[in-house]
Amino acid sequence: MSWLFLLLSGLGEVGGVTGIKMSNGFKNWRGTLLALASGFVSFYCLSRSLQDIPISTAYAIWTGIGSVGSVILGMLVFGESRDKRKLVFIAMIIIGVAGLKIVGDAH
Repeated sequence: MSWLFLLLSGLGEVGGVTGIKMSNGFKNWRGTLLALASGFVSFYCLSRSLQDIPISTAYAIWTGIGSVGSVILGMLVFGESRDKRKLVFIAMIIIGVAGLKIVGDAH
């Protein structure tokens, strides 16, 4: 269950960043509400995942999900650059996060 909470916390992070983008400097109330609600979900789920997952692993995975999700969402929804180099660096983040998961499980 902790890994599910960690996944949800990462998705909440993506929602929070998206809400901040949509809030237009917190002038748009819908974006602001999305940012606040997603931020709450993100931190709540992260705190639940930390009950069983080491902080070093959980934090790296949380930020990895947030980073990769935000870059992909930026490309697909907000028309940000789709430079092939970005995809290489996204792959590096995914490989690093997967490696931390593997190493984190080897006690």
